[in-house]
Amino acid sequence: MNRRNFLQNTAIAGFGSLILPNSLFAFNSQTSKVRIGMIAVGLRGQVHLDELLKRDDVEVVAMADPDDRMIKRAQKIVNNHNKKQPEVYQDGDYDYRNLLKRTDIDAVIISSPWEWHERQGTEAMRAGKIVGMEVCGAMTLEECWKYVDTFEETKVPLMMLENVCYRRDLMAIFNMVKKGKFGELIHGTGGYQHDLRDVLFNDGVQPYGGGVEFGDKAFSEAKWRTNHYVNRNAELYPTHGLGPISAMFDVNRGNRITHLTSMASKARGLNKYIVENGGENHPNAKVNFKLGDIITTTLKCENGETIVLTHDTSLQRPYNLGFKVQGTEGIWQEISSGGIDKGFIYFEKEMNHSHQWPNSKEYLTEYDHPLWKNHAAKAEGAGHGGMDYFLLNAFVESIKRNIEFPFDVYDLATWYAVTPLSEKSIEENGQVQLMPDFTRGKYIDRKTVFGSNNEY
Repeated sequence: MNRRNFLQNTAIAGFGSLILPNSLFAFNSQTSKVRIGMIAVGLRGQVHLDELLKRDDVEVVAMADPDDRMIKRAQKIVNNHNKKQPEVYQDGDYDYRNLLKRTDIDAVIISSPWEWHERQGTEAMRAGKIVGMEVCGAMTLEECWKYVDTFEETKVPLMMLENVCYRRDLMAIFNMVKKGKFGELIHGTGGYQHDLRDVLFNDGVQPYGGGVEFGDKAFSEAKWRTNHYVNRNAELYPTHGLGPISAMFDVNRGNRITHLTSMASKARGLNKYIVENGGENHPNAKVNFKLGDIITTTLKCENGETIVLTHDTSLQRPYNLGFKVQGTEGIWQEISSGGIDKGFIYFEKEMNHSHQWPNSKEYLTEYDHPLWKNHAAKAEGAGHGGMDYFLLNAFVESIKRNIEFPFDVYDLATWYAVTPLSEKSIEENGQVQLMPDFTRGKYIDRKTVFGSNNEY
């Protein structure tokens, strides 16, 4: 399909343009491939790499990562797909800048440690590379504004890569919300309730878990992520819970988050884990972890809705993101993550005031979102139960079709901002913190993109 056809499809879809007509960084219609560079190919980057290599409309041109072990793992994935090996940039932490200088790259996927996100993301936009940015990463509110200011200066688009928005049950609930099934929305909950102790402490002998090391002696995320638990007391991972609820509540698209308040419990789980697995004399048993075991954040929306996020990753528990959506006509509540049959649903009028919790499978099957209904087979085998297929497909297809990303730089800034705002609220004993309007008033007229284009 040539460039003209893509633009015609864009007009039919009715979305705004992703790329300005006079842009120098347009989709490479001559080769019919979106040319991508990977910045960081750790375990998350490798999942993205594997998914991208399955596609005939993508060419992974280059990858940058100073970790030789991760580069070798990524190269093995490329070999498994019988694809041409990308050019490698691994000469220190800043060699990714040489990747950004290339003229044969349309877009980059950034999956680096959180503290690198803003620097690499804004530098990529200034280099004219469309950005797919992994979750989390705001150290300060100023960083959130840097994303927005850089986009508005360069007009280079950025997509927030929040995969949970594409979870099948959540997309079905989103579909029901948009069809008015829940009436007027009132309240939603979500979070990151996931035992990460074997991720936060990893000696590198096994890819997932093992030992009680973190920092320089550790492997993968334990090299850097655990240090945030030592140094910060905040909602460190808000986007998994907030992203899907934001889509349902039209945040930044006719609605916005106005303020939040946050509280932290005491911190006990990580020290207990170290003592039980490494002994009370292990040096890490004396580490003072600043992050409370449970962080609870309440957000208020301009249109009157409330949202509660829970960060719970330092204690033993089964995985569950804790979603709930409640409106004037009905309520859905997640039991455990993993499928359309893992929740309860209740509609008072339809259920004759029974006050019983039927399983949600029948409703979620009936309201299965068209994206999943039509393309579930393509998502088989993709990361996180198929969510990663839809996530990267939206990124690639939006570039090809020259249409707006479902989640953009304004969403990223808003979702990321929860971390520094919650940190300040906790420091001030739960004091209310105002959420900036990163759209500078544009949210009033912005239209929903996510879930509204069945062409994917």
